[in-house]
Amino acid sequence: MSRLAKRPFPNLACALALAAGLSFGASGAASAQNVLIRNATVHTAGAQGTLRGTDVLVRDGTIAAIGKQLSAAGVETIDAQGRPLTPALFGGINSIGLQEISLGDDTRDQALALGDAKDMVVRPEFDVTLAYNPASILVPVARVEGIGFSMLGADSVRGGSIIGGQGGIVRLDGSPDPIGPRALFIQLGSDGAGLTGNSRAAQWMILDQLVDEARGRIPVDASIALLTPAGRQSFARYLDGGGRVVVAVHRAADIRQLLRWSQRHGVRIAILGGSEAWMMAPQLAAAKVPVFVDALANLPADFDRIGSTLENAARLRAAGVPVSFSQFDDAAHYARKLRQAAGNAVANGLPWEDGLAGLTRVPAETFGVADRLGTIAVGKRADLVLWTGDPLEVSTVATQVWFDGRAIPMRSRQTELRDRYLRAAGDLPRAYPAGND
Repeated sequence: MSRLAKRPFPNLACALALAAGLSFGASGAASAQNVLIRNATVHTAGAQGTLRGTDVLVRDGTIAAIGKQLSAAGVETIDAQGRPLTPALFGGINSIGLQEISLGDDTRDQALALGDAKDMVVRPEFDVTLAYNPASILVPVARVEGIGFSMLGADSVRGGSIIGGQGGIVRLDGSPDPIGPRALFIQLGSDGAGLTGNSRAAQWMILDQLVDEARGRIPVDASIALLTPAGRQSFARYLDGGGRVVVAVHRAADIRQLLRWSQRHGVRIAILGGSEAWMMAPQLAAAKVPVFVDALANLPADFDRIGSTLENAARLRAAGVPVSFSQFDDAAHYARKLRQAAGNAVANGLPWEDGLAGLTRVPAETFGVADRLGTIAVGKRADLVLWTGDPLEVSTVATQVWFDGRAIPMRSRQTELRDRYLRAAGDLPRAYPAGND
């Protein structure tokens, strides 16, 4: 571990106290509010498209009506003045609430590493959502910038297996539990080859064996068995049209093999990364496989990503592939920047409506929560964001975020520090709350 990783977090007690104070707790989230948002440019991200000069009425935390000149006596009214209103945005596949400092091993809970490094330990029953901390300092940092939900991913690279484990969707409203079905995470290609005898070919051999074990073709006590009884049950749930399997993979040749494997075993896959996915766009569209791209990836970082291009999202979508977004470097810390990545995809040919859908409807549909999240429609949860301008523009900010129709405090650790150090010093230096607050 680096010296920086061992160093105590500065003012840790103050930081944790602030996080607790800013946490929009589960009890608050459950107390839904009635509100009428008037005269907004409503980007529904759904079948209704964009509705200008439109009102949205929220009752008991649910969208009750969408239209013009709505009336609701005794309901708090917000004049949007024509500004954009969107569903709360997706923060990507990351470890928000599972890590605080990326260099601090004691603050990271997204990976499972058991046994000797040379012996792969396969535990698909590992569920990272059990470690989720809704009071994480990173949660309010993301949500004040319009991020309302995220997928907790299980990290294979830091673990000891190409099977990272399971994750789930969390709402960033302070709720402690994930919503919707779990997803299983797998790492393929060169990033996972070190876990499979330095051979990407061995990855398919191992995956086929896991299928055989889950289907009872290999006895539990066999010397070659890789799965525990619980692991067999967990892995079996993702076969024959079961839960979603998210596969981190980049090379077009590996994606081709992945499509064949998934079709052979009835596995519903989504691709994470997919730098060369555009080369397989027709096949991905035919198989209805969503791809979560890094919209800023345009360099051949390794031999798996020779075909990287900023037009990846646009080419995929033009072929009919559902496209969403996710980042890879410090994704938990920079979830708030995902809309900037979507804006870059739009700048490189992706239609604007598809850029917004990639931050809302597509991830909600992919992970089985579209009945509650991802669009503005009657009957949906009122997880909404009012913006100063185009939400895909980097200069735009969120003026208000609602969860279940309840306006959250637009504060985070970052805004508190900003306000502290921008004000004039008192008798004591600005770092001392007693001298200024």
